[in-house]
Amino acid sequence: MAKKGQRKKAKGRGGGAKKGAAKKAGPRKSAAKKTDARSGGLMEWVRSLAVAFVIFLILRIFLIETYVIDSGSMKNTLLVGDFLAVNKLAIGPRIPFTNIRLPGYSEPRRGDILVFDPHHEEDMTLVKRLIGMPGDTLEMRDKVLYLNGEAQDEPYVAIIGDRDQVDPQMYWQNQNLVDGPDVNYHPTWDNWGPLVVPEGHYFMMGDNRDDSLDSRVWGLLEGWRFKGRVAFIYFSYDRDSFSPFPWITEVRGSRIGDRVR
Repeated sequence: MAKKGQRKKAKGRGGGAKKGAAKKAGPRKSAAKKTDARSGGLMEWVRSLAVAFVIFLILRIFLIETYVIDSGSMKNTLLVGDFLAVNKLAIGPRIPFTNIRLPGYSEPRRGDILVFDPHHEEDMTLVKRLIGMPGDTLEMRDKVLYLNGEAQDEPYVAIIGDRDQVDPQMYWQNQNLVDGPDVNYHPTWDNWGPLVVPEGHYFMMGDNRDDSLDSRVWGLLEGWRFKGRVAFIYFSYDRDSFSPFPWITEVRGSRIGDRVR
């Protein structure tokens, strides 16, 4: 009889151990589920961020890009502190790190305001107006621009002074003169040409003619260097203001949303 009693007690102790172990397993499973949920939420957040980044890159590379004006070479069309939205799809986006351009829905047009990478400065991006197309004959006499022999009406041009001086950097024009190179050719800022724009190249000028380093000085621009056509001003403020927080206190509200022509 004693032996049976011992066996019963042992059995009772064993059963109690099993019940205790079962109760402890519950919280461990719950903690595992919470960890999995947190891990899944983090991965979902990372995936969403990655998708958003890829979409941003696609938009920036192929559709639209933003720039800010930091010089007065396009005054009064563009002012220092204007933030620009540039349409890259209009003339076809360029594949990064190549000279290859994808087809756009239009071609560069005379009068367009375009953003481009100039050949004379690797780390610079410029914005100028397209003045001369391939095959055009250009000339300037006393600040008046002549296109294919006809004087041009340019209401957008700003004249701030007299800078009519011989500039040795302009001697590149000698190779493109209509009548061929001339040893007596001494171009100035306001008097130069007539010269012919060769195939595949463009002549760019700033609207602020007396304060713009443009094709008159650094030469013709290859078409593949264009990055896009300026579409509109999405923000503007007076960067030259001495007021505190000028991006808040000196906002040019009347310019925001303006189309650039």
